[in-house]
Amino acid sequence: MSTHNSVAPVDAGDVEQVDYETDVLIVGYGCAGAAAALESSAAGADVIVLEKLGGGGGSSALSGGEMYLGGGTEVQRACGFDDTAQDMEAFLLAALGPDADRDKVGLYSRESARHYQWLVDHGVPFKPSLWDSPTWVPPTDDGLMWMGEKAWPFADLAKPSPRGHRVTSDGFGGKVLMQKLFEAVAATAVTVHTDTNAIRLVTEAGRVVGVVAKQYGRYYAYRARRGVVLTTGGFADNAAMVAQHAPQLVGLGVNSDGGDDGRGIVMAQAAGAAVRHMSAAQVGISLIPGMMVRGMIVDDLGRRFINEDVYPGLVGQAALFKHGLKVWVILDEQAYEEVPENERWGVQPHFVAETLDDLEQQIGMPPGALATTVAEYNRHAADGQDPYFHKAAHWLRPLRSPFAAIDVQRGIAPPEYGEAGRGGAEVFTIGGLHTTVDGQVLDLDGAPIPGLFAAGRATSGLHSWGYISGTSLGDGTFFGRRAGVAAAAPAASS
Repeated sequence: MSTHNSVAPVDAGDVEQVDYETDVLIVGYGCAGAAAALESSAAGADVIVLEKLGGGGGSSALSGGEMYLGGGTEVQRACGFDDTAQDMEAFLLAALGPDADRDKVGLYSRESARHYQWLVDHGVPFKPSLWDSPTWVPPTDDGLMWMGEKAWPFADLAKPSPRGHRVTSDGFGGKVLMQKLFEAVAATAVTVHTDTNAIRLVTEAGRVVGVVAKQYGRYYAYRARRGVVLTTGGFADNAAMVAQHAPQLVGLGVNSDGGDDGRGIVMAQAAGAAVRHMSAAQVGISLIPGMMVRGMIVDDLGRRFINEDVYPGLVGQAALFKHGLKVWVILDEQAYEEVPENERWGVQPHFVAETLDDLEQQIGMPPGALATTVAEYNRHAADGQDPYFHKAAHWLRPLRSPFAAIDVQRGIAPPEYGEAGRGGAEVFTIGGLHTTVDGQVLDLDGAPIPGLFAAGRATSGLHSWGYISGTSLGDGTFFGRRAGVAAAAPAASS
C-alpha cells in the first residue's frame, strides 16, 4: 500500500492489514462529527471518530456559539416571538444567496425547533433573553439576537423574528457547545482516536469502505462496514486550494483553528465527488455594527452600496466581493457617542474633520463625492426615509459636523474576529462537497457515492454565496445528525 502524498483512493485489495473495523467511521471531531457520532451510536452502530489534532472541537470550539434556529423555539416564545418555519425558510432562501439549497433550507427550517430541543436534551444551554442591538457578538450572555431579519428586503419577504440562538457562556459559546457534545459522546460507546490524520479513502468495487490514517508516523487502515462520514471542515487554511477556488480570499486572515486544510474535500473529490460554491465565503470585516448602522458605509468613490442595518456578514461579503474592501464607515460625533462604550471594542475613527470636504481629502476620495452622498442621505433622513437602500427609520437622522471615517482596511477587528489579516477581514469557506439532505456525497452525475457521507463545512450545506451567523453550527449539527443516521443504516452496507 503506497503512502505517498497522493489523495487518490486506495483499493481495498491493496490494504495488507485492517487495523480497526467499525460500522461507522467519522473523520473530524467538531460539531458536525460529534452530532454524527451521537446519532450513529443511538441508531445502534459501532462508531469510531478520527481527529487529527490532540483533541476535538476544531473551529466549532473557537466560534461565538451562535446557532441559527427558529420556527418557534422555547427561547423565541419566552422572548415574545411567534415564529414559523415558513418565515424562517423564506428569510434563509433570500439571505443565503442565489442557488441556496432549497431542499436543505426547507427541511432545516421545518425541523429547527426540534433540533433546538435535541441540543437542549444533550445539555446545550440557551438563556431566554434578547439582545436587541446590531452587533457581531453581544457583550452579554443573552440567548437570542437579531441576524438582519428586520432589514430590507428580508422584512418584506417574511415576518421578522430573531433567530440567532447563543449558547450560554462566559465569553464565546463554541467551547461550551463542544464541551456538552463531548460529554454526551463520552456517555456512549463511541471510540475517539486523536492525533490521527485521515489521508486517503479506501474503496472496494466503487464503494467507500474505510480510510488510511497516519498517527505518530505510522499508517493505519480503518474499515467501515456501513459508512464513512467526512466532517473535516473547510479549506480556508489551505493556501493552494484558496488560490485555486477562491482567489479573492488570498492573503486575508482566516477564522479557524488552523486546521481547515480541505483534506476531506479533496479525498472525496479523488473518489469522484462533486463540489458546489467553492468560491463562497463568510467575510468578517473590521467594523462595529452599532457605528455603521448609525451612519453609513461607502466605497472609495463615496457611494453607499448596502443598507447598514443588514446582518454585518452580508456587508462584509459585499465589501470584499464587490468593492475589494476599499470601504469606509462614515459617522458623526453623535453616532459615535450613542454606541455604548462596551460595544465599541476600543475602535477609534481613523479620520476626523469639521467638513466633508476635509474628510474627503484625508481619505483620498474625489472632491464632492462624499459630500454629495451625505447631502442626499441627510435630505431623506430628515423625513425618516431611505429611498435608496431602505434602512429602517429607527436609524435614520441627518449626519452633522464634526464627521469621522473608519477605514475597514486598517484591520481593527472586534475581539471575536481575533487579529484580522490583510484588509481588516477574516474569512472562512462555505463551499464544499455536494451532498443530499441525508449527507450522502454525490458524484458528478448527481448519484450518491456508496458508503460516503459528509456534513459541516466540508460540504456546501445550506448556503450558496450568502451567510448568516449560526448557519455553520446549526447546519453542521443538524446535517451531521442526519449523516450519522444514514451512515448507520444497515442498508448503507448493501
